[in-house]
Amino acid sequence: MQIDPLLRALSEPTRLRMMRLLAHMELAVGELAQVLGQSQPRVSRHIRILCEAGLAARRKEGSWVFLRSAIKESGEPPMAAAAARLLAVAERDDPAFAARCSEDRRQLAAIRDAREANAQAYFARHAEEWDTLRQLTGADGPVESALLAALGRSKLGALLDVGTGTGRIAELLAGKSSHVTALDKSPEMLRIARARLQSLPPERLALVQGDFTALPFADGAFDTLLFHQVLHYAQEPASVLAEAARVTRKDGRIAVVDLAAHEREDLRERHAHARLGFADDQMAALLEDAGFAPEAPVTLPGDPLTVKIWTARRNDQPTPANDTESNDRKTATP
Repeated sequence: MQIDPLLRALSEPTRLRMMRLLAHMELAVGELAQVLGQSQPRVSRHIRILCEAGLAARRKEGSWVFLRSAIKESGEPPMAAAAARLLAVAERDDPAFAARCSEDRRQLAAIRDAREANAQAYFARHAEEWDTLRQLTGADGPVESALLAALGRSKLGALLDVGTGTGRIAELLAGKSSHVTALDKSPEMLRIARARLQSLPPERLALVQGDFTALPFADGAFDTLLFHQVLHYAQEPASVLAEAARVTRKDGRIAVVDLAAHEREDLRERHAHARLGFADDQMAALLEDAGFAPEAPVTLPGDPLTVKIWTARRNDQPTPANDTESNDRKTATP
């Protein structure tokens, strides 16, 4: 970080407001434009200046671009931390700036309410599908309680929720985690998860669009990985679990919540299931081949389908892949 571009970036009132907004949550370009009352091209120009100065960072999610603050009051480098502290002090000690920031946050609250409304509308459109799936696997409460018990009382560290969907399980485990990364292939599902998880501080949450066959993270990036009702969508579960092992730290853990082996062939057609559940010995072999040491599974009998919870611990340090494509994607860390 250099002093000249930093000071130039902070010399414009709109960019000061943007930085205070981003200190509270990650925002899309359109959302920033809505709060600031400015056109998207103009806001994009301000974003470019902030990013070039190292004060903010962009992230693309489908057709949307999201912005987050790249500085923290207690972070590194020192100049970035000093800038973050200056902005916080300015809002506290400058009455006019404080009033402007307060109004911006009021607008931000309206955006949050809109996100919640959009999530509710989505569930209303898909209510029959969600209810059918819930009836097949039983109530959520017992499964969630069993998952918490299976993971134990110890902290989960850096958590990766693969196929986060609505973000419900990420929300459940957030209190036990130092950082939550919620990954999903669907931008629409990520928008729902964002609405659910927006109370988490921005520095403790990352929502990432990606595929479980090619996780966009560095080797050994996470302490705990979770696959909740996701692995049955995998055409090649062995490859997915091998990729999961790559991003799991030595002695890290994985939890797979999925269906026990069944014969409901209609789930392939109606809900795109690639696998009709998993048997205990099949899952144990998949986990062992990936580099995990399986633990005793948990069974939650249901009517008509039974849910299983398989946990395992990473028993050695992941070996980096040699192919260029894998090396290119192993850059992001939570």
